[in-house]
Amino acid sequence: MSQRFVLNETSYHGSGAIANIVTEAKARGFKKALVCSDPSLVKFGVSQKVTDLLDKAGLAYAMFTEIKPNPTIENVQAGVDAFKKAGADYLIAIGGGSSMDTAKAIGIIINNPDFADVRSLEGVAPTKNKSVPIIAVPTTAGTAAEVTINYVITDVQKNRKMVCVDVHDIPVVAVVDPDMMSSMPKGLTAATGMDALTHAIEGYITKGAWELSDMFHLKAIEIIARSLRGAVDNTPEGRTDMALGQYVAGMGFSNVGLGIVHSMAHPLGALYDTPHGVANAIILPTVMEYNAPCTGDKYKYIAQAMGVKGTENMTQDEYRKAAIDAVKQLSKDVGIPADLKEIVKPEDVQFLAESAYADACRPGNPRDTSVEEIKALYLSLM
Repeated sequence: MSQRFVLNETSYHGSGAIANIVTEAKARGFKKALVCSDPSLVKFGVSQKVTDLLDKAGLAYAMFTEIKPNPTIENVQAGVDAFKKAGADYLIAIGGGSSMDTAKAIGIIINNPDFADVRSLEGVAPTKNKSVPIIAVPTTAGTAAEVTINYVITDVQKNRKMVCVDVHDIPVVAVVDPDMMSSMPKGLTAATGMDALTHAIEGYITKGAWELSDMFHLKAIEIIARSLRGAVDNTPEGRTDMALGQYVAGMGFSNVGLGIVHSMAHPLGALYDTPHGVANAIILPTVMEYNAPCTGDKYKYIAQAMGVKGTENMTQDEYRKAAIDAVKQLSKDVGIPADLKEIVKPEDVQFLAESAYADACRPGNPRDTSVEEIKALYLSLM
């Protein structure tokens, strides 16, 4: 059986990396960008770090900021209109997953007009053409949307998130500059960091995992486990390492899939607007425990990557518990809530479970599941 691996054409990493945006735009002959960024990043001058470079270089651009934290079908439609009106030929996405996901959907629709109905992009859409070129500039260390072939759009009418998977949407250039992440508040740093850890752990144990993806995921777990606390405290070392760790996790999971932690988190974002990283972090230890019987010896290596000592002398039950406990401790240390009591309404649990079961991430889970079992997992977290 053959295995496919898709990555960016080019990526830049480290402090000051955003200077390469100008170099890439000129080298590729781009004429005018639609810069996609959310209003808060514009308000606090984060997006300006990039637009100042464009201004200095004399590169034309238009701004598009109609982007919500959980971007909607309407946001995408507005972005498509903005791209056409601007006469743009490429996209620069500045922000977290919301900005980059919106840009991916815009870029796909522009070059695949048969998919103008955003709902038609859900799942693995049979698009024929590559997206409009995207230069992706993350401002959070978590989603890794700059290196993935996935994006998520919210269908407000149906209270659900649509997971879209398309090899044609990956940004041609990723610019991972920790300086662009330095203004993240502690809560957002913690949430996005735990999202990255979830990517790494779910990607490592998913049904599609194999040796190449395992290499990325184990290294990502190691980097995140040692650096997230520092990033939350805004240390330069913590920020730099988290910027790399979340990207490395993205290199892996984008190519092999995820599991029901994400399936269960997506409906929480759609129904309650719960931050994606917070939802993942709360759910992750419980689902790890649920999945443990179907993971072989992998939790031993997760525990080791999390910094647990003495795993070689532990029984299977002991190293599985050690891995889960290490995740719980990291989550607690960075201030993530321990349960869903303040988020989920009991009358919504059936809908949440059905939505999670229908989610595109669910088939990758190492343990086959059901609506009733997912419902029981939600209830155990309440």
